[in-house]
Amino acid sequence: MTGNVRGTAGPTVVVTGASGRTGSRVARAAAAAGLGVRAASRATGFDWADPATWADTLRGADAAYLVHPADVGAPGTAETVGELARRAVGLGARRLVLLSARGEDQALPTEEALRASGADWTVVRSAWFAQNFSEGPLVAELRERGELVFPAGEVPEPFVDLRDVADVVVAALADAERYAGRVLTVTGPRLLTFGEAVGEIAAATGRRLTYRSVPAEDYGEALRGFGVPPEEAAFLTEVFAGLLDGRNAHVENGVREILGREPRDFTAFVQEEASAGTWKPA
Repeated sequence: MTGNVRGTAGPTVVVTGASGRTGSRVARAAAAAGLGVRAASRATGFDWADPATWADTLRGADAAYLVHPADVGAPGTAETVGELARRAVGLGARRLVLLSARGEDQALPTEEALRASGADWTVVRSAWFAQNFSEGPLVAELRERGELVFPAGEVPEPFVDLRDVADVVVAALADAERYAGRVLTVTGPRLLTFGEAVGEIAAATGRRLTYRSVPAEDYGEALRGFGVPPEEAAFLTEVFAGLLDGRNAHVENGVREILGREPRDFTAFVQEEASAGTWKPA
């Protein structure tokens, strides 16, 4: 069974990963925009790894937001997304919006699989999430150890607030005439190195927090030491080496173009999370 949350009498949108970082925000933004939201996650009976669960979730929907639980460029993701997209089209949910990663070469086959499905597709390519510092594995390092170890060197990144990503996704879902067949790229408003980002968190929390860069290969070894399977660790090492080689060290105006406003700034995000105690040690 899937859960439906209605805003008004708007179209029904399936939101995959509805309990996750991006899906939960897309679901809230879609409901606020008056779309009918059908939450899709394992809690509601939907499982990306089990195609038998897809039809009940997709049937009767008008559109869907697709975010794969593995990286968008991970082995097998293109085949899975392509198959789900084809089934969605066959069940009447032709309007599909895929979350992808800006500058990730490994994601291109997944994007192409979506295009080939016959859907009215849109790809949203996102910069690195600001919320990667407040949710997920990196936050524990900062909160408990006071140090972030990551293979980013001094390469700057325009960190984007996930609320902006969600608003762009909802705009794309709601306006097929304008956004179908397009790739939308979203970033934050300015460039920051990972060290500068950690410095802003330190200033907001009053804590001594540090950033230490390591080579991608060393980070892969650390991942394996944490129990990440060797194949996954090798894939992530390859992805990080590409994404953090400087190719993404520029700001794009997707948020302004699509939403008609400036993207949220990293400093505002940090202040909100610091006030909420996100980086306060347990």
